Amino acid sequence: METSPSHRLAVLRAELARQGLDGLLVPRADAFLGEYVPPSAARLAWLTGFTGSAGLALVLRDRAVLFVDGRYTTQAAAETDPALWERRHLLDQPPAAFLKAEAPGARIGYDPWLHPQAALDRLAESGGTLVPLEGNPVDAVWADRPAPPAGQAVPHPLQFAGQDSGTKRAEAAAALREAGQDAAVLADAHAVAWLLNIRGDDLPHTPLALAMALLHADARVDLFLDPARADAALLAHLGNGVALRKPEALAGVLEGLAGRRVRLDAEVTPAWFGQRLRAAGAEVVAGEDPCRLPRACKNTVEQDGARAAHLRDAVALCRFLAWFAGAAPAGRETELSAAAKLLALRADGAHFVAESFPAISGAGENGAIIHYRATPETDRPIRADECYLIDSGAQYRDGTTDITRALWTGPGAPPAELAARYTMVLQGHLALSALRFPEGVAGVHLDALARQRLWAAGLDYDHGTGHGVGSFLSVHEGPAGISRAARPVPLKPGMILSNEPGLYLPGAYGIRIENLLLVRQATPLPGQAKPFLDFETLSWAPYDRRLIQGAMLSAAERAQVDAYHRAVAQRIGPLLPEEARGWLMQACAPLPKG
Repeated sequence: METSPSHRLAVLRAELARQGLDGLLVPRADAFLGEYVPPSAARLAWLTGFTGSAGLALVLRDRAVLFVDGRYTTQAAAETDPALWERRHLLDQPPAAFLKAEAPGARIGYDPWLHPQAALDRLAESGGTLVPLEGNPVDAVWADRPAPPAGQAVPHPLQFAGQDSGTKRAEAAAALREAGQDAAVLADAHAVAWLLNIRGDDLPHTPLALAMALLHADARVDLFLDPARADAALLAHLGNGVALRKPEALAGVLEGLAGRRVRLDAEVTPAWFGQRLRAAGAEVVAGEDPCRLPRACKNTVEQDGARAAHLRDAVALCRFLAWFAGAAPAGRETELSAAAKLLALRADGAHFVAESFPAISGAGENGAIIHYRATPETDRPIRADECYLIDSGAQYRDGTTDITRALWTGPGAPPAELAARYTMVLQGHLALSALRFPEGVAGVHLDALARQRLWAAGLDYDHGTGHGVGSFLSVHEGPAGISRAARPVPLKPGMILSNEPGLYLPGAYGIRIENLLLVRQATPLPGQAKPFLDFETLSWAPYDRRLIQGAMLSAAERAQVDAYHRAVAQRIGPLLPEEARGWLMQACAPLPKG
């Protein structure tokens, strides 16, 4: 049954009043705390209309506030009713500060399945009372809530995983024993997928079977997944070391850990686990999910898979760019038709499964919406002589891709200011790509390098410069990232991160240039006293030469662009149809001198 946004708020407030609450926190999360959620867990979107992948709503008796970060400020303004929802920047005025100033002493309810303890600790600084709830009040009033996913979980073959589950379990269990711990909670479905080499189709763009697990120090695993979702092939794949249990058995299994030391990652685990374990008499020990760092450091098979997947992806993208160069000036394509063309080309590639996220296909002013998603209602023509941004990727069984290019549609020349700003973004992108750095350096230390040209011109962008990327898992993966807000996690060989500086002029255009980078050991230099790392570029597609102001580039930057374009032409050219190959050779020609 369709209801209006105002009606949804009204019935939710009535439910809160019935429970004696002054307010409720509604995050963009499900019990697995992942970036993407199934329709059954899209509570924030149902309540507010905001469809971005990060945000938090606070519903009070007479006010309702939506908190989002800089990626979504424009989108939130477009998708929510200002008569119903106030909007706040998540970093400039975090929820705890808002509650302390605007609702001191309030009783605020929360669903302990949807908030990690670390987030609740920050909210507790408000001075109010946080009330854990047995049931979610949104679910109580969401009459037509979709059913949860019920697809099959399937093995992820060793030819793609590169390491068998038994070895992974043994190594993770050894880390627990070394720390004197008896078990670890694995509430992150990505950790379960990696540890047990299983995948699924519970989410449209991330190949997960949404499941939780408990890893014991003897390498046994309790897997909490509906047995109806596991066929004989999966049971054989899991083996005797993994006990398949119904999700309803989770509370009882945790109660059986009384007196045991249990590791719990407060950043990625619902607060419910810590509350239940402490009530059962277990000792909760803070520590990182033992799968998180090993998952981020891809093994050699996963690295080779990433290289192969990116080559196939580059063929699709370069075919798209060649087509776009001819189609765009005619003005007959739209944001949705262009995205559909690219998806069709990707689908031709071996091991293709799905997009790794909904393509961000933004023409003109829509490109300035950092995580824009074209819909039939917002879809607009791609016009001649404007900037078009396409940020897209794919899930292949051997790797996950993510790449962004900003393009000038032509046929005329781009404005000088646009080209200058594109070139500044490119300079930051190049600086990060070429960097050598000592072991122990974290992404938080590198973020400024991609911004230096923009900062010198009084410009900036309101998102991180890079995120981790999984191996046939999430396109956004922790624990490492390249951002001012990133945790100080040292970069390690095998990690795959994005390099995507940008610049956005609301109402006019967006610029972003993104490649994926693989962290590797750098070749030692004479006299080098300690190990250094550098990046191997995985993404292969030309930058738009029409938007590059060559006079702004140093000799080293010009050489770097020309060398990258030569590599694109050599690697991808022979794999393209003749017409697209001819376009690529021109797109990868050396930059004009002067």
